[in-house]
Amino acid sequence: MNKQQILSVKELTNHIKGCIENDPVLAQVWVRAEISNFVHHSRGHMYFTLKDDSSRIKAVMFAGHNRYLKFLPKNGMKVIVRGEVNVYERDGQYQLYVKDMEPDGIGALYQAFEELKEKLQRNGWFDPERKKAIPRVPKRIGVITSPTGAAIRDILTTLKRRFPVAEVIVFPVLVQGEFAPSSISQAIRMAHDHELEVLIVGRGGGSIEELWAFNEEMVAQAIYESTIPIISAVGHETDYTISDFVADLRAPTPTAAAELAVPLLQEMNGRLQQLEGMMQRGLQRTLNQRRRELLQLQNRYAFKVPMQIVRQKEQELDHALMRLGKGMNQLLQQHKLIIQQSRRQLLQTNLSYRIQQQKERIDRLTGGLAKGMQRILEKKREQTQFVMFQLDAFSPLKIMTKGYSLLYNHEKTVLYRSTKEIEPGQPLKVQMHDGELECQVWGIKEDQSNE
Repeated sequence: MNKQQILSVKELTNHIKGCIENDPVLAQVWVRAEISNFVHHSRGHMYFTLKDDSSRIKAVMFAGHNRYLKFLPKNGMKVIVRGEVNVYERDGQYQLYVKDMEPDGIGALYQAFEELKEKLQRNGWFDPERKKAIPRVPKRIGVITSPTGAAIRDILTTLKRRFPVAEVIVFPVLVQGEFAPSSISQAIRMAHDHELEVLIVGRGGGSIEELWAFNEEMVAQAIYESTIPIISAVGHETDYTISDFVADLRAPTPTAAAELAVPLLQEMNGRLQQLEGMMQRGLQRTLNQRRRELLQLQNRYAFKVPMQIVRQKEQELDHALMRLGKGMNQLLQQHKLIIQQSRRQLLQTNLSYRIQQQKERIDRLTGGLAKGMQRILEKKREQTQFVMFQLDAFSPLKIMTKGYSLLYNHEKTVLYRSTKEIEPGQPLKVQMHDGELECQVWGIKEDQSNE
């Protein structure tokens, strides 16, 4: 083994990398494949795998290249990519560095058109409820298109032919190319400084690439945010763009847009003449009717002898005023009598009523007082009888009727507690219930059971 041929991993990787880089086939290669493991990094780079039925290869598309894509790659999407094959030194792995990508089997522009259309439709930018009405007779019209194309000539010619009294302001813009979308969107916003009533935005026909500026989201956003009603007029009748869906009204051609924007002056003049004739005929009928009514009034009796009628009405007025004066005096006198009678009755009725009311109140109070005194007397009588009954029940005389008596000494002191209070030979008095006995004690016999 020749050790001079031993390489480090880095050296080997660099050698392989150099071989690949020097291969003209791998420097620019086209590959048809299916995307899998797609990752869109926060820094903008795209990492994915390209595969077919039997093989796969790692791929990366840096932000500097994928920013121009008209669609967003997805897993399972079949694409055709262009790029170069090289080695990622850190992993020693070869991969495809993609610079261009387009869908396989469908155009990239059409794919981008469908994706943006679906997005804006979800956001409600196509909803009929938000679309503004085109004024019937606009006085100031704005036109946003190329100043050199056939579209501007068709629009101006049609506007002048149909409604030459309208003021037209042209905003020249780029209608194709890289800077066309920003040019169109800026013109739409600038148009709001000119007090326009309607705005025509469009261009003549062309390929999808030439019409693509009107499929850009920034143009659609400017149309969506516009407070001026916008008529979209892009391409021919078969051409549809995103601007057509967002605008308030789509015209199949620029010429048709001008026809939709203004009325035909000759038709308006004809309609005015027709209305003028109708008005004149109506006024003539009204005038004839008033003349007939005036003739009928002139033939009436009142207009033939007006002074006689006036004198007759004056006499009737005098009689009516006299009757009115008499009636008013009679009515006034009647009301005076009624008021006087009512006043007397009121005074009498009021005083009698108050006296009667106070009398009834005194009677009620007197009756209530008597009843109250009677109740108190009855209550006191019952209490007295109860006390007398108790006194009678506890009276000594009442007890004596049952066989009891009281013993006194000569000082009238009651002796009833003990035999020790009495001495032999002591004179005593015995009170019975029906009289008194005078006695003398002959002897004392004490009860021994109490000792």
